[in-house]
Amino acid sequence: MLKVLVVDDSKAMRMIVKRILRQIDIGEHSIVEAEDGAEGLKQVDEHNPDLILSDWNMPNMNGIEFLGKVREENQRVKFGFVTTEGSEKMRNLANDTGANFMITKPFTPESFEKSLMPVLAKAGM
Repeated sequence: MLKVLVVDDSKAMRMIVKRILRQIDIGEHSIVEAEDGAEGLKQVDEHNPDLILSDWNMPNMNGIEFLGKVREENQRVKFGFVTTEGSEKMRNLANDTGANFMITKPFTPESFEKSLMPVLAKAGM
């Protein structure tokens, strides 16, 4: 079973991401949530997810700081941003910090699937 962590300070956005994950075919999965990167780190320690979907702009610890901390501990977990931040500079920073993909808002189930499925397939998930 694929373990997914969804990190976003907006409860509504976490619900949208969860609904899209149910709409696309990622197989059997479980989802845990966090409101920011600091809480996300606790969930990573507790649940050891296979996939993390994170917002960029959050209080307490933003997404890029969260990614950096995750990569210090875990090179294996697949990490993607789901964010309004889609500039080339942001994409480069995300890639350089260890993100596997970036999905920019607004997104559709199709665009979500197009970004996510190659990463899962490459990881054998």
